[in-house]
Amino acid sequence: MQVTETQKEGLKRAYTITVTAAELDAKVQEKLVEAQPDIEMKGFRKGKVPLAMLKKQFGPRLLGDAMQDAIDGAMRDHLETSGDRPAMQPEVRMVDGETWKEGTDVVVEMKYEALPEIPEIETSKVSLERLVVKADEAAIEEALKNLAESAQNFEDRRKGSKAKDGDQVVIDFKGSVDGELFEGGSAEDYPLVLGSGSFIPGFEEQLVGTKVDDEVTVKVTFPAEYGAKHLAGKEAEFACTVKAVKAPKAAELDDELAKKYGAEDLAALKGQISERLEAEYKGASRAVLKRALLDQLDQMVSFELPSKLVEAEAHQIAHQLWHEEHPEEHGHNHGNIEPTDEHKALAERRVRLGLLLAEIGRKAEVTVTDAEMTQAVLAQARQYPGQERAYFEFVQKNPQIQQQLRAPIFEDKVVDLILEGATVTEKEVGKDDLQKAIEALDEM
Repeated sequence: MQVTETQKEGLKRAYTITVTAAELDAKVQEKLVEAQPDIEMKGFRKGKVPLAMLKKQFGPRLLGDAMQDAIDGAMRDHLETSGDRPAMQPEVRMVDGETWKEGTDVVVEMKYEALPEIPEIETSKVSLERLVVKADEAAIEEALKNLAESAQNFEDRRKGSKAKDGDQVVIDFKGSVDGELFEGGSAEDYPLVLGSGSFIPGFEEQLVGTKVDDEVTVKVTFPAEYGAKHLAGKEAEFACTVKAVKAPKAAELDDELAKKYGAEDLAALKGQISERLEAEYKGASRAVLKRALLDQLDQMVSFELPSKLVEAEAHQIAHQLWHEEHPEEHGHNHGNIEPTDEHKALAERRVRLGLLLAEIGRKAEVTVTDAEMTQAVLAQARQYPGQERAYFEFVQKNPQIQQQLRAPIFEDKVVDLILEGATVTEKEVGKDDLQKAIEALDEM
């Protein structure tokens, strides 16, 4: 077996691997000997079938396996000897594959881009500022007020009062299309909060200004993407009778409100809110700190990037951003999306930082534990109530999904490792300042 280098330019590598006919035949023979004890054939005892007969019957089938084993072994040996780590799966092509004949040498061409040498960074030169926000009384009171509003009740307005946005109207209604009532289009004593957007677009607006005992004909058009296909895009009329008009009234800030949210009393609820706010502030502050760290790291290192990795990342960025701009498109039935220079620049940054963090983690032997993976899977599974078991099985069968869950855990552990050696000072700020810092991240 011979490996010959044909290209070594920058990170690009190319080799030809030659497996001689004799080596290939020896591999086939090896597989036959390995399988012989378990093979039964008419006229022979189990394990006593002559190798010549086995080769005649199974040789062609084993030839492909032998060829693959030989090539894989040569690639493995080459990578171990050279120390190269391919940035992506090597491209392997059999030279004269269509015209190759049994009994001749097999020549394979292998191409890949090697991962570059990653320079080491001195974490002690990293200087960062961590924003610290305390959950003050004003923030706690604001959160309490929001809870009270979400737990609001509705009280009847004075007789003759007109319904306003935010009011609750109690209505009877009957819906019809082309003069015919349709299934599910009628109800009695239905409480509808105007402005909630819970009904068909245009429905609630036509009830603003109505009073008790008013009878209103609401005319709407069902959205083209409406779930019930027989109603999608159709014009409809709803005969409505207003039976009550009620104004919203926030719940009282007392122990009863606290008990609704699982707290023993109002003081305990305030304590829970304070803890939740501090956790939110801490998470936001970490996001700002992490971005600042990545910005510094990006300025500290420079090395050649595998072009294929950058190209793949740029296309992924362009594709993702296109779908964010076209949320109505859920599939991939669209034309090719070419990355812009901005996409390519962002891809270069991501690849550079990704390779740097991966190398730091590799050298420090950072790993993601089974317990950490289980927690990540559990967190994702909660998004599919009632289908948690199915999601677990889906993850177990999909290495790509496992890697998607593992990657951010690994990255955060490497970030923590760098922060341990960096100079990090704390700066106490208000929540508005933290919010501005978060908003600035989205603008970058």
